[in-house]
Amino acid sequence: MRCVGDILEEKSERLVWVGPLESVFDALKIMNKENVGAVLVQIDGYLVGILSERDYMRKVILDIHASRKTKVSEVMTRDVVTVTRSDTVVHCIALTRKHHVRHLPVVEEGKAIGMISLRDLFLDVIHHKVGEIREDE
Repeated sequence: MRCVGDILEEKSERLVWVGPLESVFDALKIMNKENVGAVLVQIDGYLVGILSERDYMRKVILDIHASRKTKVSEVMTRDVVTVTRSDTVVHCIALTRKHHVRHLPVVEEGKAIGMISLRDLFLDVIHHKVGEIREDE
């Protein structure tokens, strides 16, 4: 059974993060530049939160906050659902469903070593199911 470590080895994307005192506006610029839907929030390499497009929509736009003045720490999700390299793809999909999240930081000893998205998980499942189908032909 495939696990998170397998997906991380195949991903070429680098880890994208911001500090909790950066403005939401600056975090959004980074997300746009890196073409990601979420960034990790870290202090000295330790994961303290995650900021997603959904956090921005619900906590800044809908509350009419100014993104240039609002700090990441004010709107980030603090109780981050995380996984490890050894967690299975099926377990990760179940976590995204249970907690209604699209991004799962991968951590070791409290430090983020990567992030997988629901898209990564689905593409992995599809890719390997198609491979199984082809092998059966």
